[in-house]
Amino acid sequence: MSIIYDIGIYLTGLMLKLGAHFNTKLRKGVIGRKNTFLILKNNLKKGDKTLWFHCASLGEYEQGLPVFLELRKHYKNHKIVLSFFSPSGYEIRKNSPIANVVIYLPLDTKRNAKRFLDLLNPELTIFVKYDIWPNFLNELKARHLRAILISAAFRKEQSYFKFYGKQLKQALFAFEHIFTQNETSKALLESLNYKSVTVNGDTRFDRVYSQLSLDNSLNFIETFKNNQLCIVAGSTWPEGEALFTEFINSPVSKDLKFIIAPHDIKPDRIKKLQEKINSKTVLFSEKDNHNIAEHQVFIIDTIGILTKIYNYADIAYVGGALGNTGLHNTLEPAVFGIPIIIGNNHVKFPEAQALINNGGMFVIDNQINFNKTLNSLISDCDFREQAGSHNKAFIEMNKGAVIQILDYLRI
Repeated sequence: MSIIYDIGIYLTGLMLKLGAHFNTKLRKGVIGRKNTFLILKNNLKKGDKTLWFHCASLGEYEQGLPVFLELRKHYKNHKIVLSFFSPSGYEIRKNSPIANVVIYLPLDTKRNAKRFLDLLNPELTIFVKYDIWPNFLNELKARHLRAILISAAFRKEQSYFKFYGKQLKQALFAFEHIFTQNETSKALLESLNYKSVTVNGDTRFDRVYSQLSLDNSLNFIETFKNNQLCIVAGSTWPEGEALFTEFINSPVSKDLKFIIAPHDIKPDRIKKLQEKINSKTVLFSEKDNHNIAEHQVFIIDTIGILTKIYNYADIAYVGGALGNTGLHNTLEPAVFGIPIIIGNNHVKFPEAQALINNGGMFVIDNQINFNKTLNSLISDCDFREQAGSHNKAFIEMNKGAVIQILDYLRI
């Protein structure tokens, strides 16, 4: 089985190199992985004490960040190496203040794992949620190096729990402890005879709750909103934008403000979106040349400010669940106490189902349902505020995962 896995990794490397000729994102990853060992050699020297944090992508980084921040405070004399597999995580967080070195994780070959850990030799390794790489983890175990997995979420359909998933299954035992998001994940691990597991929820709750202690003011959003009811569509994809543009172009929207933050901010995509909207629209990149208070629609063609924008929303829509791209972060708007609308493809996101059951999140699957739900939230202030309060209370009730992890590490 090990040989089959290693062949699979080798073929994956070939496919990534081939795809890099046609895809910018893949090209960044391929080039970045070539430089990983040189970066480590230039930034680490023999005798350095190190920690290793690994995240698949940006979402896992945000999930692990509250833990990383606390460890950064405690391990002041250690160098922290942060690795990503996906360019979407690395490119946005390559200058992360919590790390001394940020790199792409090399492909999971035995040779890479040995070479990587020879350079790094981490005192503690933390993986977030998933991205289980057997060769790296088995090498950690062989060297008796500490590793834990946090905010893990497992489903019975995954390879770990199938007859052909032996190698991935064994890799889990490299973690001295696994913190899971729910009881189902714990039960699945126990079915593999993995016993060192604690259910402590999702560190994302701590992450988003900490946002309330920060300065979330954006003067230009306040100017644009101009004390009117504001609907924020975050991390949108074309299928969700189609519902929004039809609603915006209808007569019922005339006294409302809309902010749309597309997931894809390529200029041609932004232009197509803007052309479909009949109302007066301004782009973030052009805001300084306009009196933005006079516009009804604000399109955010930049990244990094959506969380603060949710602070100004009266109603939020979160994209990704109308198609197959995956629901984006619904906890970010929930913490600000606002109702949330999502698409119907949310089965892999337990926090979404919990928010729905709690009465603060609403599911739509077509234009009619979208219009009906949005109009109800717009017209009934009490209903809107009650739904939002349910969301905020849900966040408050579920925070605290970070403290349990730090207690385990005796920090």
